[in-house]
Amino acid sequence: MNAPLRRVGVVVMVLFGLLFANLNWVQAYKADEYRTSDYNGRVQVAEYDRRRGNIEAGGTALATSKATEGNLKYLRTYPAGAQYAHAIGYKPVNLGDTGIERLENEFLAGTSDQLIANRVKDMFTGDESGGGNVLLSLSRQAQKAAYDGLRNNRNGASRGAAIALDPRTGAVQALVSMPSFDPNPLASHDSREASAAYNKYEQDPEGPLKNRALSETLPPGSTFKMVVAAAALENGVTPQTRIPAGSSWRAASGGNTITNAAPSICPQSEVTLLKAVTDSCNTGFAQLGVRLGADTIKEKARQFGFEQDDLTVGQLGEGGHRVAASRTGDIQNPDGSTDEAALGQSSIGQRDVRMTPLQGALIAGAIANGGAQMRPYLVRQLLAPDRTTTYYTAKPRELRQPVSSQVAGDLRDMMVNVVREGTGRNAAFNGYTVGGKTGTAQSAEDRQDHGWFIGFALDRDGNPVSAVCVVLEEAGDGGSAEAARIAGQIMRAAVTDAGGR
Repeated sequence: MNAPLRRVGVVVMVLFGLLFANLNWVQAYKADEYRTSDYNGRVQVAEYDRRRGNIEAGGTALATSKATEGNLKYLRTYPAGAQYAHAIGYKPVNLGDTGIERLENEFLAGTSDQLIANRVKDMFTGDESGGGNVLLSLSRQAQKAAYDGLRNNRNGASRGAAIALDPRTGAVQALVSMPSFDPNPLASHDSREASAAYNKYEQDPEGPLKNRALSETLPPGSTFKMVVAAAALENGVTPQTRIPAGSSWRAASGGNTITNAAPSICPQSEVTLLKAVTDSCNTGFAQLGVRLGADTIKEKARQFGFEQDDLTVGQLGEGGHRVAASRTGDIQNPDGSTDEAALGQSSIGQRDVRMTPLQGALIAGAIANGGAQMRPYLVRQLLAPDRTTTYYTAKPRELRQPVSSQVAGDLRDMMVNVVREGTGRNAAFNGYTVGGKTGTAQSAEDRQDHGWFIGFALDRDGNPVSAVCVVLEEAGDGGSAEAARIAGQIMRAAVTDAGGR
């Protein structure tokens, strides 16, 4: 054999060797990825051969499957439409799953290892193997109050979020983002219809697909004062301690002058911490924050949950919706020293401080719950296809203890006073003790302010039954008062529906 033929032979052998190696690599390392790909048509057809399990809340199906006459035997439907969209997500044919549909996909599809006994039994009985059922912690009444309250807010805000939870357990009672979307067209078996619906939502500048309750971080305004107040109480200050106030304040190093929302708010040189919280005294908290120091404020925020990058909301301790980290910012000069002007602004929830609505609800919940912050969860139970076996039941777990019970008690009393005598009156409702803190946060010079409210409700025995955070983006004047009104409606609905969850 001459040299050119030998070279061709070697090249061919090398190519066959590479092909053989690639095939083995695909089978050994890529098989699962290709098998479970959203774009694998054979997997899609097989997946739709089995009835997918329900997603439910309060005994009502929020996601279910109905039989069809097409190649895909079942169509995923969402009877409540946009009301639960950000909590449950959607299950499309040619797009990626989202929400609980993605997080609990194997259990809902019936392919989970937990359901192997059901599949084996069905092989012998000839019954159709169905998917398992996922029961959520959501209160139907609280969810409706949050959805309706945001959509019909009196300030005309088009974007916002609301989330409520049980402070004692961490069970999410309501989770709504505004604007929302209808998941039904996204689950259509007509790929053109589904793609058109997705493109419409994706290109909408209002961002209806965004889960603002968990992923949006905004300056929290005066709601952050409860973190500063907690740090003060742990460093020798009491609710009756007088702190510097005044109609305006400017750091000795310069920076912007901080004023109060109205001339009538703490114009005197000193006010009590209780009064500063009740009336939301910016000048008092700016100076209090500088007195405590940046490290103290940042550490207390961290203890409440700021800077946490790995929090999820789904099952307890196992995956879930990813939650954006809330941040306090650096609060430093270029040389590393504390920027007092920035610290003053950060102490009233401005500058670089950013918070998710969930974080706001967790702060309120910890204060209401004696200082114990519970891990939030959305999945309450996993049931077999025939509902005779329970495979998972949420068992509440403490996430952290940001403050002592004594400090929590002082913060709770001050927040109750905010609703009784201060800026949070709109959150009150009969039969329960309500506490809270409003917040008005500047967004940009050419935009309206955000309106915030964080709060809680206590029953007649002083037990916490609901904690909530509502934010109305760019709501303008009165935005925080409207957020407080909506929050009160959500909590009232949650405690009314307590037996139905």
